[in-house]
Amino acid sequence: MEKDYNALDELAPAMPAAWYIDADQYQRELDAVWKKNWLFVCPGQSLAEIGAYKTFSIGDQHAWVVRREGGELAAYYNNCRHRGSVLLTESEGCLSGGSVYCPYHRWRYDLDDGSLISTSSFKDPQGFDKTEHGLFHIAVQEWNGLVFLNFDAAADWQPASIFSSNRQELEKFSIEKLVLGHHWEHVVACNWKTFWDNFNECLHCPGVHRELVKMVPIFKRGLMEPQDHPDWREHIDDLDPAFRGGVREGVETFSMDGSAQGYALAEGLTDEDRKRGVTYVDSVPAVYIGAHADHVRTVRILPLGPESMALSVDWLFHAQALEDPNYDISNVTEFAKRVLEEDGVASELNQRGMHAAPMLRGVLMPEEYDLKKFKEWVEQALAKHESR
Repeated sequence: MEKDYNALDELAPAMPAAWYIDADQYQRELDAVWKKNWLFVCPGQSLAEIGAYKTFSIGDQHAWVVRREGGELAAYYNNCRHRGSVLLTESEGCLSGGSVYCPYHRWRYDLDDGSLISTSSFKDPQGFDKTEHGLFHIAVQEWNGLVFLNFDAAADWQPASIFSSNRQELEKFSIEKLVLGHHWEHVVACNWKTFWDNFNECLHCPGVHRELVKMVPIFKRGLMEPQDHPDWREHIDDLDPAFRGGVREGVETFSMDGSAQGYALAEGLTDEDRKRGVTYVDSVPAVYIGAHADHVRTVRILPLGPESMALSVDWLFHAQALEDPNYDISNVTEFAKRVLEEDGVASELNQRGMHAAPMLRGVLMPEEYDLKKFKEWVEQALAKHESR
């Protein structure tokens, strides 16, 4: 009989423990995963003004994204074509005059196409052609208010393969119409894969997220979806969110008190969307997005080393909510920070335990089917890169 619930049938190994701590393996993953895939940078609202830019680094590769004169985005390697100096030293800012100067020798480049406008020399040497010394381009895409780049300048933008299966659900939330309300950064002492492993299961939820499981009762059972339990059909008509999924009665959104303070998103959402409480969409390796009835949260994951990573989190809201002096934005942001900090602590504990000398690799339990998918995704990326 065909299995009708989400679970692993057989014992499956986790990734080797060395993959979470070894410096050489970390470099292999930078080359095979992070430099070959579309990477989330920020919400488009972070680059709303003409000339607004953000810098972005993966290992030893540095890039910047800028809003061009026509409103579109451009992305370039963050280096000067003269002798290689970094162009932009700040994490973000706004450039005026449609150009950027190298801070070292004052070479000047056009923001729109990266072409070299001028050098600081009194005379160009014989054989020097400005058109051959423009900035190196990087592929960039703005999709539904979200900005991605790819260090492969020839990379194709294919949303169906870049996002998880809920991609079309995310389009309901019209992220491009929302306004950036809050930004937060947090460093976690773990490998980037450790944090994704944690995201991909809820067995940890009852013990780690005491407040979250009160809001989402099915999480208290250690499940992400009703179909994660072998006996889910016995409760198929049960409206209790502990079996149906979604938030408990009276909860409108993920916030300290569960309220949306009168600013629930109205257009495009069904009653089922509201009962769900959150729609998660991920784009491995760099982001997962939580879309709620009143706001959208982007969580960017950035590797800093074999055992360190950074979270960069942005919250987007209705403009009317942020203009309301009575609206308490911290009601939303503080709840999410609490959950993320709890995930960070759990991930750090897991990371430290990986160093046990006899620990060659862990084991995946039936409910950890998404961890197996993630493991296979990483393995395929490594194999593809090493076969070239």
